Amino acid sequence: MKLAITLERDESGMVVAECPAIPGCVSQGRTEEEALANIREAVVGCLEVRAEEGLPLTVRTVEIEVAVA
Repeated sequence: MKLAITLERDESGMVVAECPAIPGCVSQGRTEEEALANIREAVVGCLEVRAEEGLPLTVRTVEIEVAVA
C-alpha cells in the first residue's frame, strides 16, 4: 500500500510526519529519515486498529488546484 505523507519541521526542530489518509496518524523524528521510519510504524499500528474496529482503513483524499496571488 502506498500512502502520501506530509513532513513539516515544528518550532522545536523536530520533523513531524502525518498521513492525511489515516485520521490521527502522526509521528515525528529528529531527521526526515527518522520521522519516515516512525510514521511507517505508526501507519501499520493505525491500520491494525482501524481494521479491528471495523473502520475503513483510509479516508478519501483529493488534490485541488487554487490560484495563489
